Amino acid sequence: MDLTTPPPDLYGRPGPDRFLQRVTAFGDRYPRAMGRPLLRRRPGLAAPRPTPPLQLAVTGHRVIATEVVELRLAAPSGGTLPAWQPGARLLLTLPSGRERHYSLCGDPADRATYRIAVRRVADGGGGSAEIHDDLHVGARLTARHPRNGFAFCAEPAVLLLAGGIGITPLLPMACEAHRLGLDWRLVHTGRSADSMPFTDELRALDPDRVTVLPDTDRPGAEPPSAADLLGYAPDGAAVYCCGPAPMLAAVQAAFEASPARALHFERFGAAPILDGRPFTVQLGEDGPRLDVPADRSALDVVRELRPDLPYSCHQGFCGTCRVQLRSGTPEHRDRRLTEEERAAGALLPCVSRAPEGETLVLDL
Repeated sequence: MDLTTPPPDLYGRPGPDRFLQRVTAFGDRYPRAMGRPLLRRRPGLAAPRPTPPLQLAVTGHRVIATEVVELRLAAPSGGTLPAWQPGARLLLTLPSGRERHYSLCGDPADRATYRIAVRRVADGGGGSAEIHDDLHVGARLTARHPRNGFAFCAEPAVLLLAGGIGITPLLPMACEAHRLGLDWRLVHTGRSADSMPFTDELRALDPDRVTVLPDTDRPGAEPPSAADLLGYAPDGAAVYCCGPAPMLAAVQAAFEASPARALHFERFGAAPILDGRPFTVQLGEDGPRLDVPADRSALDVVRELRPDLPYSCHQGFCGTCRVQLRSGTPEHRDRRLTEEERAAGALLPCVSRAPEGETLVLDL
């Protein structure tokens, strides 16, 4: 599978997930619609007002593994938080103004508290360092309502594969699979046991279904291959995988020969660019022209000159880096924008590109 194309849809099929695009647009406008009848707006009525951001306070901040902290967030008033389901993300606006996505890893039944876990990334743009060093109990921040691009479909047989901090979206899935009585397995790989969060919590669910594979337990040995990891899958299982890009690429390559038959995955970093071609971006009609090499994103190139340009997911999912296109022919590769938004000039430079030699003029 070409890793520069959007990830498979909820049922493992390649190509853009149009259903997810519609759900995303729906979720932005109606985050509380679940469980309520959807009312059609009568002609002539005013459009609904945008949903205000959530106001959150840090109620817990503790180290749970090497370079990993757990944050617990609640409404300052102690009120009920919006519902979410396994796989959902929370887009936080930190006190510095940085925006970052983090997977919710608590209990969806707990409507009073959200839980996230964040690994410190030395060269990650400062978001993780701010959370580790500055967001102590009592700190305030805002967030968008939870959104889910990695939905758990609760197939009868499930294999959950986590690499490092990729355990965060899979932990609630394991809890849900256990609650529903599914035939599930979870495999968590990592550099060392002390760097892998939630091990005790996972084993408490069912130690016979959880396998933890730290590299330090096999000194001098090769890490398990993707075929080894997929070998844990029950026949006909759906695989949910979250981890670093090399792990995802290996699992995708080995998937066809595995006993599983559906693959869902989520990245926590940008996908490698394998079929990129060089092009140019221009910042404004009279602004500087920047060359975008075949192996780099327009976002990374522009941020060298404009480090204030916001970003978050690097995957064309969140829309944080959205810019306006003045002219040029783009190659949209995101999973966020609708066809109408693209036609109106919206562009996500974290993943979108252009034909070789093309110039995209951005309203920056």
